[in-house]
Amino acid sequence: MSERRPGAAPNETTRRALLGGTLLGTTGLLLGGTALARTPPTTREPDIASTDAWGARPPRNELVLLSRPARKIIVHHTATPNSTDHSRAHAFELARSIQDHHMDHNGWTDTGQHFTLSRGGHITEGRHHSLAAFRDGGRHVVSAHTSGQNRLAVGIENEGTYDNVAFPSTQYDELVGLCSALCTAYAIEPYEIYGHRDFNATGCPGDRLYALLGQLRTDVAASVGGDPTGVSWPLLRSGDEDERVRVLQYLLNEHGATLTTDGIYGPATEGAVRDFQRSTGAIVDGLAGNQTWNQAVRERTYGDSGPAVRAVQHRLGTTVDGVFGPVTESAVRTFQSERGLRGNGVVDARTWDELVG
Repeated sequence: MSERRPGAAPNETTRRALLGGTLLGTTGLLLGGTALARTPPTTREPDIASTDAWGARPPRNELVLLSRPARKIIVHHTATPNSTDHSRAHAFELARSIQDHHMDHNGWTDTGQHFTLSRGGHITEGRHHSLAAFRDGGRHVVSAHTSGQNRLAVGIENEGTYDNVAFPSTQYDELVGLCSALCTAYAIEPYEIYGHRDFNATGCPGDRLYALLGQLRTDVAASVGGDPTGVSWPLLRSGDEDERVRVLQYLLNEHGATLTTDGIYGPATEGAVRDFQRSTGAIVDGLAGNQTWNQAVRERTYGDSGPAVRAVQHRLGTTVDGVFGPVTESAVRTFQSERGLRGNGVVDARTWDELVG
């Protein structure tokens, strides 16, 4: 699986020390907060075997449940043998094997990912309570599948190694169905379906499966609607001077840097990029490319505040006070309308893409 490869693996212990949220007991859900308004799922729920069904061990510690939905989906491959056993019993054995590896070898609380899809097309719940959170549609179980994204993204492990081997059609069809159901339940746009390598220094989910993600987004959009076009970020480097650099500086400040937002990619900005890449498990090269932008961007909406909001306001030409109030929301809606985006006033990855570009 993705965590077995060299490079920065998700550090569950460090993350848990920093996380707030509602705790999930090993014997049930301890839910807190107010459920978010949402549209009930309309797609068929895939057949997902619960942790009880495949005989999971209880989590070692309490899990964390956020009272808000996941905002994206990240696709992995397990980097295990391409088994020819397509039975449900094998899928259950795989789920137990992954949990044992994550808990006993990695020292994690539970299975890292939310769901696992076998080569035979059988889906199993990974981390406890992921199935209940998905059915609720307004909650997200904090996971351990992608450094920097575990509070935001649903993780799907796909059995097999797909560097050079084609992804099986049965497995692909079930992946489309699962992603479609998740997008409906959580109101995730198809363009928010990614591969693990879009965030971390890893080859996961393999070249062959990664090459299918564009088709996956298209097929999911055909099922549930929405925009399948993946986001596209600029590559910035030392010596660059423009508004894209200024946005990057604001975003890095949102994550703890103290840069002057002058739009100049000098030594301080390059150093901040390297520090951020190191902290999120991305490739550390000082270049602001795909992984850096994907890790730095966070959805911003009414009521938010901070440097990222300042970046939005600067690009929209409104008062730069760092507070996402009515004026900023109105300006975002106008910008979205002018760019042919969904005019909901929420600055998600697609809106960020347009603001940066």
